[in-house]
Amino acid sequence: MDGSKPTTEQSLQGRDASNAGATGRIDSTDSPIPTGNPTSKSLVPRSRLILFLSLAILGAIADLWSKSFIFSWRGLPGEKDIWWIVDGYFGIETAVNIGAVFGLGAGKGTIFAAFSIIAAIGICVWLFWFKAAVSLWLTTALGLISGGIIGNLYDRLGLWWVDEPGYFMEWQSGVRDWILFKIPGVPFFDPWPNFNIADSLLVVGAGMLLYQSFFPGNLAETGEDKKSSGDKNEPESNSLKA
Repeated sequence: MDGSKPTTEQSLQGRDASNAGATGRIDSTDSPIPTGNPTSKSLVPRSRLILFLSLAILGAIADLWSKSFIFSWRGLPGEKDIWWIVDGYFGIETAVNIGAVFGLGAGKGTIFAAFSIIAAIGICVWLFWFKAAVSLWLTTALGLISGGIIGNLYDRLGLWWVDEPGYFMEWQSGVRDWILFKIPGVPFFDPWPNFNIADSLLVVGAGMLLYQSFFPGNLAETGEDKKSSGDKNEPESNSLKA
């Protein structure tokens, strides 16, 4: 009987070591960190990188394709009348914005292009170096913003512009817009400055960031938190199996 005691103790110790090892693996690789905690060494899930790249690339493609199609169909600004979808309120009209938002900073396209490149680099560093990408909400917001940055940066660099009659030199660093929205009789909305899909991506992404800033508690049950909750139950499950 005395000889069986060491065997039992060894078995219990082995089980504890196994559970501790499992817990250590979960804590070191899978457990998410709170958003905005760049000091944690938790790894960013590969799915976040895939989500970010998908939103950025598909968003940019949608923007560039739509601008190319609309300008081929409706021509350069002033060549054709507005094509109304909802008469007097919503339609398609080509325009070139040589400034920033609402035409501010006209003629400074090169500077805006430089800022866009810096912003894109900063987003990648924030997400994947400082581990902000563990947040599903942040990854989605910054993926949308990156798609908008890429779409408008293409235009800022003059890659759409050609040296042909009708293409003014000041358009070379301008952004193609085509969505027209207006509310007749309402100041500032009659009309609203023309915009494009890239602008829409930027606005939605920025809105998500603002929402998170003002209502962070409402995002407590995002995907990474649910995953974290599931991981906490794994050691207990492993213990039962053992």
